[in-house]
Amino acid sequence: MNVHELLRLLQTEHDEAAARANSLREQIERLTTALAETEARLTELVATRKVIDGLTPPDHEPASAKTDTVYQRIVTAFNEHPAKVFRVHDLHEHLGLPTDEPSVNVTRSRLGRLTRQGFLTQPGRGRYQKRT
Repeated sequence: MNVHELLRLLQTEHDEAAARANSLREQIERLTTALAETEARLTELVATRKVIDGLTPPDHEPASAKTDTVYQRIVTAFNEHPAKVFRVHDLHEHLGLPTDEPSVNVTRSRLGRLTRQGFLTQPGRGRYQKRT
């Protein structure tokens, strides 16, 4: 075997290895993207589970229909207006709920629970916004 033939074989093997390396890099890039998307979805599912678990009473008995409906209306209001910052009184007016102090305090507690569960944030004292 002469030197030219040896160099040609070496170049062929080099080209094949380089092509394989490029193919593996492309696979890694696709898998990295897919992993990031899957991890983001898992984070969303964990947050959703926390909200649902928080809405379920500790003894896992069904909550009253009235409580479920109020929570659903609150969550729906924040979902429909994700950028809006609500004060409790404003939320009551938006939802057509009574604005007496006991009712507002109950809603304040509900909003606190949704905040602790990660569904809402508090950009200021007494203000609530959907976590994005």
